[in-house]
Amino acid sequence: MEKTKVIIMGAAGRDFHNFNVFFRDNENYEVVAFTATQIPNIEGRVYPPVLAGKLYPKGIPIYPESELSDLIKKYKVDRVVFAYSDTPHEYVMHKASEAMAAGADFWLMGPETTMLKSKVPVISVCAVRTGCGKSQTTRRVVKILREMGKKVVSIRHPMPYGNLADQISERFATYEDLDKYHCTIEEREEYEPHIDLGAIIYAGVDYEKILREAEKEADIIIWDGGNNDLPFYKSDLKIVVADPLRPGHEKMYHPGETNFRMADVIVINKEDTAKFEDIEEIRKTAREINPDAMIIDAASPVYVDGGEQIKGKRVIVVEDGPTLTHGGMSYGAGYVAARKWGAKEIVSPYPYAVGSIKATYEKYRQTREVLPAMGYSETQIKELEETINKIPADLVVIGTPIDLRRVVKLNKPAVRVRYELEEIGKPDLEDIIKEKFGGK
Repeated sequence: MEKTKVIIMGAAGRDFHNFNVFFRDNENYEVVAFTATQIPNIEGRVYPPVLAGKLYPKGIPIYPESELSDLIKKYKVDRVVFAYSDTPHEYVMHKASEAMAAGADFWLMGPETTMLKSKVPVISVCAVRTGCGKSQTTRRVVKILREMGKKVVSIRHPMPYGNLADQISERFATYEDLDKYHCTIEEREEYEPHIDLGAIIYAGVDYEKILREAEKEADIIIWDGGNNDLPFYKSDLKIVVADPLRPGHEKMYHPGETNFRMADVIVINKEDTAKFEDIEEIRKTAREINPDAMIIDAASPVYVDGGEQIKGKRVIVVEDGPTLTHGGMSYGAGYVAARKWGAKEIVSPYPYAVGSIKATYEKYRQTREVLPAMGYSETQIKELEETINKIPADLVVIGTPIDLRRVVKLNKPAVRVRYELEEIGKPDLEDIIKEKFGGK
């Protein structure tokens, strides 16, 4: 029987997972290529034979997404699989139209097709958009479970931007592990907060292998989602974070709307900085499309180590990169903190940006007052450092989840912004988790 020829569209995450759990060793399909977008410099690689399996002794090439139509025609592709996240519904259908016009079917793979089953309970923390507050929600869940005496291991959505064969399964428990695996800023932002808690977090490329390793040392596994993607594992409790600073996005973005509809618990975060009517819009949508979900109201207050240094100063605000890029936000916690503590001026980094940092500003035009902490490669980290050090300012306000001073050398003093999840009222996450998993 002739095999169905497939291209998987991705961004070095969901695409590889879908391949691993469905297409690898599947004699009915031939995956001729991956395409890549969103993340700089992830195309031009090969998905290696050690991951691709026995049917692909030479591995699978990864091309820029811009070549999709040509690749469909060149390889006579039968089916295109869309496998990345945080995209408007309209954008997804534009890609469907492009694929179909070139002669291929268009496929979205759902949760049941791609989720793996764990031997231990799983709590998933996902979101409707990038930048809603998954990280602080995950940290809150980890703290609750550890106070209950549970052995907790977190597994993070993939970010394999380096040598894929070296990133099959990675375990992070110390800062030395971050150096061992040559982590980018984006990876450090997700892993370092877990290390700060004294917790363990896994990531990589082969998520069945990762799961089986994590199960050996966990009573409960936390799925720490990326962007607004679906969990890779079947969840015993699905927590989904929504953002009232972007009301309506919970039903406008893929696959965030799927998360919102699947959620057991919806956390409406950032209520301390949102408008009442925007909070109520999300609550109304939840009642309409997921009436069985429990809703938790929450704030995301900011704390600044040495915040008094900000008052009256000309400051540079550095924010989490993905939140400002495909997350679509124009500012983050650093900006909120700078205003709260009375900065004299927030200096726009845009005129001083160099290299790929300047290119980021040109691509994502919604932000000019703050600096996205882009660091997907050593070169980009150096360009970020050069940009910061060129800007005439008194102080750097670090609004990223990690202390940037660990990876860049600043020629100015800096303060660090922290933010945690604070639930409002009852029931809260602790009540729900204890009821579900037998806490006293």
